[in-house]
Amino acid sequence: MPRFYFDVREGGRFSPDDEGLEFPDLGAAEREAAMATAAIGRDRLPKGHAREIVMEVRDEHRQLILIITVSMHLERVHLRPDRPR
Repeated sequence: MPRFYFDVREGGRFSPDDEGLEFPDLGAAEREAAMATAAIGRDRLPKGHAREIVMEVRDEHRQLILIITVSMHLERVHLRPDRPR
């Protein structure tokens, strides 16, 4: 079964995956990576630790084959003082 490696970039931090996980194919690894990236984003983005989480997936030859990005854009909108809230 092929092995895939899931490296995570969060702001200026880089967390390489040196062990990897086995999946039957790229599709299964892609689904796992998407769910993991979403979970990391759900946990960390609202806390303001980073505005973007990037997961880079490498194959058994350590070649980059997939990049998944989850980001949050926050924009504060200020009302004019003469407008009711």
